[in-house]
Amino acid sequence: MTSSTLPTPPPEDTVVVPADEDPVAAAGSEILGGAPGRRALLGVSWWTAARVLAVCTIVVFALGMMQKIPCYDSGWFYGTTAQYDHACYSDIPHLFTLRGFSIGNIPYLDKLPNPTDPNMQYLEYPVLTGMFMWVASWLTPGGGGDVHREQVYWLVNSGMLMVCAVIAVVAVMRTHRRRPWDALLFALAPVLALDSTINWDILAVALTAVGMACWSRRRLVLAGVFIGLATAAKLYPVFLLGPMLLLCLRAGRLRDFGRAFAGALVAWLIVDVPFMLLNFQGWATFYTFSESRGIDYGSIWLILEQNNVLPANFPVSRVNLITALMLALCCLGIAWLAFAAQRRPRFAQLAFLVIAAFVLTNKVYSPQYVLWLTPLAALARPRWRDFLIWQACEVLYFLAIWYNFAYTSSPNQKGLPTDWYHGAIVVHVLGTLYLCVLVIRDALLPEFDTVRWDGSDDPSGGVLDGAPDMLSISPARAVEEKHGAVEIDEEPVAPPA
Repeated sequence: MTSSTLPTPPPEDTVVVPADEDPVAAAGSEILGGAPGRRALLGVSWWTAARVLAVCTIVVFALGMMQKIPCYDSGWFYGTTAQYDHACYSDIPHLFTLRGFSIGNIPYLDKLPNPTDPNMQYLEYPVLTGMFMWVASWLTPGGGGDVHREQVYWLVNSGMLMVCAVIAVVAVMRTHRRRPWDALLFALAPVLALDSTINWDILAVALTAVGMACWSRRRLVLAGVFIGLATAAKLYPVFLLGPMLLLCLRAGRLRDFGRAFAGALVAWLIVDVPFMLLNFQGWATFYTFSESRGIDYGSIWLILEQNNVLPANFPVSRVNLITALMLALCCLGIAWLAFAAQRRPRFAQLAFLVIAAFVLTNKVYSPQYVLWLTPLAALARPRWRDFLIWQACEVLYFLAIWYNFAYTSSPNQKGLPTDWYHGAIVVHVLGTLYLCVLVIRDALLPEFDTVRWDGSDDPSGGVLDGAPDMLSISPARAVEEKHGAVEIDEEPVAPPA
């Protein structure tokens, strides 16, 4: 099935109801009284999709904050393993003191109070995240002792991160115009509750989601600006420019890509250049620390190292080289998919694949990194069954890492042994690969793609949506262009489950 043989897409104001096409969503809707009937007035009351999604996100986020109560009360401050026993660890309260925010340090300009690593004399986060942390420290009042101030700092950050989560879910909702309820996958994701207040990643997630929403609505420069800002908060969003370039090249829209790229570059420079000029060493700490950082938790590399598969004292530089080569190979595979698929893949599909490749090949996988993939998964493969299978794997990993920390930190070795933790890493990797395989299948066989079964092309693609191909290496596409497409019936057929 190709772009010229697909049924005519329905009007843009036609909203897809997940319960009509997704068995899991239909079963879940029974809790609320069943799927909407044909007389249901959707989106005409005060409870619009955006408001419902925002409320769901706030509730899930608040439940995640409640899950941290054992640590808020004492676990972050007293006891060797309490924050691991309750699986409620967070970097935020600890770094308030350790990174000098409690004494008024200015990120990238003032050295850390007690640096222990020669490569980490300054704050080791990208600039926009550092500014976010700094603003939160302004809003944290003095007095009350160190413990009280760390608690308040976590609360202030949690409130700011909750706003980011709401922005992200509304942006995901607006990316696929006719499928606003796909954003419910992100709003109700278990990892949103568990991981959002571990670190500051949700800031980059929100900026990336807004950038993708702008791209889908053909606001090209603005899309680039938000992707550039997201890259100034975390490195991973820059990889989205790769799929954007490939798809624009296939569609002959390089000028449009150039506008987005220019917006991204200018936005990143505006944020980063002042700190580069004020103190280049402080600004570069994020990059030098990332380069010198050894094999760490969550990666397949850790399993190889701890089982002595790698030689003793395996050089970090060699690990960096191998991971870079692995990522490059994955990107070549994604490039092949972009040009060889019979229909041009959707932007969200390739975006998910490239970030998944980055996550899986990296030498570290912190549990909050799953937030990078969650909105992309909701756009790339909006099927509740597959999404929940993947989420279950990530929840298992979330619990495993903290219980393994408890095991290795406690003299009584109470917790999850290291071999079992290695098994959880494998489960996390297999869960992510499972979703990748489905996304690749959807790209190669569009009849399996939930988003495309009704004739839609690429709702997240903006200028790519409905654009003809100018460059393709697909044999089927070449035959079609030579002999003409074969018409098919206009009635869409629902995809296989």
